[in-house]
Amino acid sequence: MRIFEISGPRVTEHSTLAPMAAPGACAGYLWLSLTRGEFRSALAEVQGILQSICGSQLVDLHVADLLNDHLPSRYDYTSQYDVLVFRRLAAANGQDAAGTGSDLQRVGPPVLQRIDTRSVGFAVFDRVLLSVHPDEGTVRDAFAARLLNAATPDVRGGPAAPALDVRAVSARVPAGPADLMLRVINLIVDAYLDLRRDLTRQLDHWQAELIDPRSHFTNWSALMQARQALHHLGEICEDQRAAVQDWIDAFEALPAPEGTAESRERELIMVRSRDVLEHIQRVVHHVRRLEQNAETAVQLHFSVQSHRTNDIMRILTVLTAVFLPLNLIAGIFGMNFEFVPLVHKAGGFWIAMAAMASIAVLLVLVFWRKRYLARNK
Repeated sequence: MRIFEISGPRVTEHSTLAPMAAPGACAGYLWLSLTRGEFRSALAEVQGILQSICGSQLVDLHVADLLNDHLPSRYDYTSQYDVLVFRRLAAANGQDAAGTGSDLQRVGPPVLQRIDTRSVGFAVFDRVLLSVHPDEGTVRDAFAARLLNAATPDVRGGPAAPALDVRAVSARVPAGPADLMLRVINLIVDAYLDLRRDLTRQLDHWQAELIDPRSHFTNWSALMQARQALHHLGEICEDQRAAVQDWIDAFEALPAPEGTAESRERELIMVRSRDVLEHIQRVVHHVRRLEQNAETAVQLHFSVQSHRTNDIMRILTVLTAVFLPLNLIAGIFGMNFEFVPLVHKAGGFWIAMAAMASIAVLLVLVFWRKRYLARNK
């Protein structure tokens, strides 16, 4: 469990929840980041701190959603908090790949077997963000490092100072729980980039093999499994987009804030929400394109094979057409008649052979002129 207290530009990590339960102990807002195992074991303590700070607890159905490792991306809300479950797409490595429990673990080539599609759950209160991650917690630790770097403590023990480089917009401290959640989701979506490169490289390799006329592609089962896995990835991305869109719609339906600062904060959250949605749409577009590329590669393969077959049949047809008149002449002179022209002449055989050779050469020249014997490149 990692507990962060965020107040203005200051970020402080606490080791336990107990000090936060005291009245006035938390000046800003809290980020409670737990793995599913930690959330299951510390559920009573988490519910107590939520009741103390926010005056409300998670309902049982939402607790079950946050503990579900395979729940699709979805959005729900109550009058006190919002719940967003976001199913991530990431490439697991090493031992993580063996124990992710992803729905795509047992199908497709190795690049697809490493895909981790487990869900990350968020409960957004006014002053608390509760996030529940898979047991390895890589997303949590990665964003926690960014968050701590965004507010470096002063060397004299004073309050933390913001990042010196004002151009590092992504390194600024989040203004509230909703902003923090959107940044974590954005990190999850951006993690797809490494996965995208691996998938693209694998499909490009298959396309090269399918189109190469000298290659005898036999890995059809892996290709079919890859198409199925890509279709499943597309469905996951669509669920992601629908969940974030539901969040945006619900946020837009809230009453307009009265103060200028609150209006500005809400506008920034809306901008970040639309940016996250745009990133998800790019991921959806790329997954759909990969799926179409796999389908196109299969169609091109069969088109190339059909073209090669047509070339072979055309050449065989031309050769058959060349030898047909020769067989006709040989059949005529093979008839069992007593009087056949040229049969009893001394040079009859050579005359027949010359005629047959002339006919064959003439037909080859005609077919060559008509490009029936030309190789299509």
